[in-house]
Amino acid sequence: MMYRWWIYQKERFPVFQYGLLVISVCLAALIFSRAAGGRHGFPPLRYMLTAIVSTFLFFLQLRILDEFKDFSDDLQYRAYRPVPRGLVHLAELKIVFVAAAGIQLGLALWLNPRMLLPLIAVWSYMLLMRVEFFAGKHLKKLPVLYLISHMLIMPLIYFYITACNWLAAGHSIPKGLPELLAMGFTNGFVIEIGRKIRPTKDEEVGVETYSLLWGPIRASVIWIASMFLAALFAVMTVQHIHFRYELAYLIGSLLLAGVMTCCYFYFDQVGGSGKRLEKMAGIWVFVLHLGIAGNLFLRT
Repeated sequence: MMYRWWIYQKERFPVFQYGLLVISVCLAALIFSRAAGGRHGFPPLRYMLTAIVSTFLFFLQLRILDEFKDFSDDLQYRAYRPVPRGLVHLAELKIVFVAAAGIQLGLALWLNPRMLLPLIAVWSYMLLMRVEFFAGKHLKKLPVLYLISHMLIMPLIYFYITACNWLAAGHSIPKGLPELLAMGFTNGFVIEIGRKIRPTKDEEVGVETYSLLWGPIRASVIWIASMFLAALFAVMTVQHIHFRYELAYLIGSLLLAGVMTCCYFYFDQVGGSGKRLEKMAGIWVFVLHLGIAGNLFLRT
C-alpha cells in the first residue's frame, strides 16, 4: 500500500523537492511580512507551521487537480503515468485532496479565523482552474492566456503565506506586498515554463510543451526573461525594507547560471537536456528565496 504512494510521489510529486521549495518560499514571505511591519527575527512557530504545511498541501492539491483535469489525455497519450496505469486511482486522490483541505482548515482556525478568507480565495481559484474557468476550449486556443490564468494562483498562495503573519496578528497589509506578489507570479513562470521545455527529439505526441509551442530556443529565451523579471521584482520587494549588496551578487550569480544553462541547452540538445532547465528553475526559486530571507533577517 505505502509502496504505491512512494512511487506516485517519486514520479508526480517529489515530497523532498517540493518540501525544500515550500520552506524557502515561506521563510522569505514570512520574514518579509514581519520585517515590513518593523519586527525582527523569525515569526512565531505557529505562523511558520501553518504557512509551510498549508502551502505544501496547496501544491499537492494542484497536482491532484491536474490528475483529474488531464486524465483523458493521459489515458490516450501518457499511459505510463501512475494514474492511467492504475498505480493509484482518482477516487483515492480525491480522498487525499479532501484530507489536505481538512488539515488546512484546521490550521487556519487554529492560527486565526481571519485566515479563512485567504484560504477560501485560494481554494476557489483552484476549483476555477479545475474547470478551466468554464472556458477550456477557448483558453486552449490561447496558450499564453491559459498560462497566465493558471499562474495567477501563485500570488494568491504568496498572499496566504504573508497573511499567516500580518493578518493573523491583526496588523495592516505590509508595504512592498504588491512587488512580492509580482515576484511570486513571475517565479511561477520560471517553474512552469522550465519544466516544459524539451529538445525536439524528446517531444511526445499529445503532450503540450512550450518548446513545441514556441520552439525550444524561443521557449528557453522566454524562460530566462521570466527569471530576469522575477529578479527585478525581488529587488523591488527587498528595497522597501533593506537591501544588502550580498543579495545583488547572489541574484547576479543565479541569473548568470540561468543564462549558461540556456546556452548549454542551445548547443547541446541531446535527449533529456531539457531537464537541466527544470533543475535550474528549482535551484533558482530555492536559492533566491533563501537569499531574500537571509537579507531581511540580517538587516541592520
